[in-house]
Order: sequence, then structure tokens, then C-alpha cells
Amino acid sequence: MAVKKRVLLVDDDDFLREELVEQFALYDEFETVDVATGGEGLEVAKSQTFDLIILDVDLPDMQGTEVCELMRKAGVATPVVMLTANDGEAHEILGLNAGANDYVTKPFRFGVLLARLRAHLRSFEQSEDAVFQIGPYSFKPANKKLIPPAAEDGRPVRDIRLTEKETNILKYLYRAGGKAVAREELLHKVWGYNSGVTTHTLETHVYRLRQKIEPEKGTATLLVTEPGGYRLELG
Repeated sequence: MAVKKRVLLVDDDDFLREELVEQFALYDEFETVDVATGGEGLEVAKSQTFDLIILDVDLPDMQGTEVCELMRKAGVATPVVMLTANDGEAHEILGLNAGANDYVTKPFRFGVLLARLRAHLRSFEQSEDAVFQIGPYSFKPANKKLIPPAAEDGRPVRDIRLTEKETNILKYLYRAGGKAVAREELLHKVWGYNSGVTTHTLETHVYRLRQKIEPEKGTATLLVTEPGGYRLELG
């Protein structure tokens, strides 16, 4: 099963919020969390990981532009799309200056909003700020590392360092959405079509990668072998 994209929706319009949640529920790729105030949105964005944030400009406790700015100062790099009933240029400039990625004016068609959100998702996944969840790990391709969950006894946990090839293998398998990828395809995507590298090289890298990431040594539960290839267990 592919990992769902987590969307945080911050809007005090109960009708619109419920309607958007229902619309997103029609698509298996999304999981939505919704709140009605800027303060709630800020706290949830700081404490949880999201793939997208939809943020209304006019909120009861503070302006959405202020919420966006505070999110960015708190280190939240997730794409933010702002919603507003005012199509004035000044409002748009304020939102973008606050760190928003895009601006959508109400009323809007859900299909248009969805297309823009997917475009931002694709762009963000290629960026230096992208973070993916693989099993118990937070995967940061730009930093070539996997971050394990915190130890229950509070002891510091060492990050898992990856080579460039290991990073690219994980990244390509992740983007396959839990589907099997043929060895030849993975080999070409990671090493290039004219590299002359054999599948034995790929198998060696997969073996070393499993040594680093599998919870039980010798048991493949995250990076699984399939007939002719490999897949990541994302569910």
C-alpha cells in the first residue's frame, strides 16, 4: 500500500472545511487533518509531519500570513497553499512574502486546487527539504540519512548514514509507491543506461542497505525482494 500524503487544512469556515475533507477522502492518496484556528494549525504543524498545508488567510485568532510566517520560523518547510476570499494583489504579495508557495482565491473548483497541490508535491519531493517516512525511519535524501525513532529510555539514537547510491535506491523505490521495481529499471535509474554495471552490483548495494535498515538482521521486512526486482514496504 502506498503511503498517503498528509494534508493539514486550517480554515474557520466549517462548511468549506468539511467539504474539502470529504473531497480529499475520495482519493486514496490523501489523509487529512483539519483545524479551525491559526493557533491550532501552528501547533499541529510543529508537532506532526505533513506533505501539504492549506491555510486560510482570514482566521479568527490571527491572520493566515502570520501563521505561515511563524511556521517557517519554526522550521516547517512543507508547501503552504493559502486560501482567500480577497483577490487583491497586495494580499497575494503578503502571503508569498510570509513564505507561502501558492495562493488560491475563493470560490475555486476542487479539481483546480488538487492539480496545484499535486504540482507542489512533485516539486517538494525533488527539493532539499523533502522528508519521507520509510518504516520507522524519517528519510532525508538531501542529507543522505535515515533518522530512527527516539529511544524509549531517552538515550540519543545515531542517524543511519547512506551512500549516494543507497540514497538513490531508496528514493526511487519510495516513489514507486510500494510497487515492485524491476532490477534492470532500478539499475538504469540509479547508475545510468550506459554505465555497463551489472545487476550483481545492485544486489550488493541492496544487501549492504539491508544491513543498515532492517530491524532484524537477515530478515527483509522493509526492502523486500520480488520476482525480478525489489519494493519498499510502505504500509
